[in-house]
Amino acid sequence: MPLSNEYVDPEHIQTKSIIIIHPGSLYLKIGRASDLNPHTVLHAIARRRKRGGLVYKDTFITPAVNKSNKDVLQEMEETRLNVSHTLQSCLQSDGRRRYATPPQQIAAFNRRSQPEQTEEHIQQIWVKPESDVDIIVGNDILQLDPALDFNIHFPIKRGELNIHKDIGGSLTSVLNDLETIWLYCIQSYLNIPSNQLNNYKVVLIVPDIYNRIYLKEYMNLLLNRMGFSSCFLVQDHVAATFGAGLGYACVIDVGDQKTSVSCVEDGISHRNTRVRMEYGGADITQTFYWLLQKCAFPYKECSEDSNKLDAMLLRKLKEDFCHVNLDICGAQEKSFLVNNKKYTLQVGDECIVAPLSLFTPELFGITGKKYIYTQKSNLAGDPEDPHDGNYLRETSRRAIKENESANMFNEFNNTMLFKDDNNDSTTIKQEVGADEDIVVDAIIDNTLNTIPYHVQDGKEFTILNPEQVIGLDQAVLQSIERCPNEDLKRKMYACILVVGGGMKFIGIGTWLQNRISLQIPYIYRSEQMDIITQPKDMDPSWTTWKGAAIMSCLESANELWIYQNEWNNNGVKILRERAPFMW
Repeated sequence: MPLSNEYVDPEHIQTKSIIIIHPGSLYLKIGRASDLNPHTVLHAIARRRKRGGLVYKDTFITPAVNKSNKDVLQEMEETRLNVSHTLQSCLQSDGRRRYATPPQQIAAFNRRSQPEQTEEHIQQIWVKPESDVDIIVGNDILQLDPALDFNIHFPIKRGELNIHKDIGGSLTSVLNDLETIWLYCIQSYLNIPSNQLNNYKVVLIVPDIYNRIYLKEYMNLLLNRMGFSSCFLVQDHVAATFGAGLGYACVIDVGDQKTSVSCVEDGISHRNTRVRMEYGGADITQTFYWLLQKCAFPYKECSEDSNKLDAMLLRKLKEDFCHVNLDICGAQEKSFLVNNKKYTLQVGDECIVAPLSLFTPELFGITGKKYIYTQKSNLAGDPEDPHDGNYLRETSRRAIKENESANMFNEFNNTMLFKDDNNDSTTIKQEVGADEDIVVDAIIDNTLNTIPYHVQDGKEFTILNPEQVIGLDQAVLQSIERCPNEDLKRKMYACILVVGGGMKFIGIGTWLQNRISLQIPYIYRSEQMDIITQPKDMDPSWTTWKGAAIMSCLESANELWIYQNEWNNNGVKILRERAPFMW
């Protein structure tokens, strides 16, 4: 019998039944594994306040908390001058020295610039939902009338769950927000009813530096509350290498509110190489806005903290204006629209200085103090996990005691065999006691002596160099230097992958390569460094999502799926056995 024209490859059917979820601080990327690209949705939810309820609104951009701190502003100004002097000492591609238009001249032009009325009078029209609509999700929030009694929540902040002490900041509330947002997007963009999710599998992309408690909650959310038939978790940096088609790479992921670096080889992210900084694209936007204000930004009514459209406008100006192209010198005339007005302004090296703040994070002082995270050891006990930190500690301690007893026995025998005939007794020195825990901890995590352990706002995390924030190039160097052997370090210096939506600036890959090349250890300088900023000619903000989609379709992925009944029967134990990363 001839095949029907409607024949569909079974493998395609399988990929259509797998949903990939990549949650971010600003955007959610979601889609089927069979989709070419994911749907990108604002990762936020607006809930109507009860009468007399507390007001809470997360900002659409990292707030500028040090606008009036003279010490911080002075340090930022000194850093800006240093970066400007560095740019002036650079050469263009034709060998000529760069030149810069004085900021005073640019500011004088911008002060004289007046907005023009456009031919098309486009006035912002706010959407007012029906009185029975209590929840608004995603991009529709941008059109929501700010005068209405809605609280706005972003469930993820700085790459982690947005747990805080205000209304809607408990773990339960944040998980409810995630469930509502994800179900809405699945129904609206993928056309899958919520009561049919038991026919679908799901892959959730989690941070490379993860919180074990949050991962357990994610599993309960996906399998029990949302009702997927099975799921597995994958780290974002591992998925990024699959999306780029690389077997190994030092992965740099620059998001909206965080930047993370780790070394990945053969689908494994080496734990000691992971580092995450609390800055990203939103911090670059605030720095750019600060630089524009120094040059008399003509849109004086801009209020990025209270007006969500102004916050999104500044983000768009950063994406359109900023670059690291040293051939562009002097003042450039730009324009943008706000409602029915056209603004014209001049910009100079501010468009280069803002992206370079990734390498001089002192310019991020406008958005407050930053922390640097590393992956902490699983030393805490977990009643659901039979092989938790307590188990590892006790078994390691028992192994040490047995080893010491064996050594003592051997030493005693050797002493008896070779003791002096004139000495009828032998003293055997035993040193077991106070140092035992230190030895055990060192076996479990040899980084504990150098990385202090902190708890802030109920969150447990490990901080590296808490007194000083480091730039992106320093983070890469420190990450690679923590690789376990020389061969792996050499491979990582040779292949650096940049993903995420916060570093999409022309020429920044070359600048990163030059910065690292100047600091790379001598023994690795013979290696050719390849920095990939646009893998496979795709949007770097989609690379991680695409990699997770590819992973879910591999034959080896059959060993990763955790089914609902398995999770309910075994809990964390099954996650420890099946997760494609060290628990």
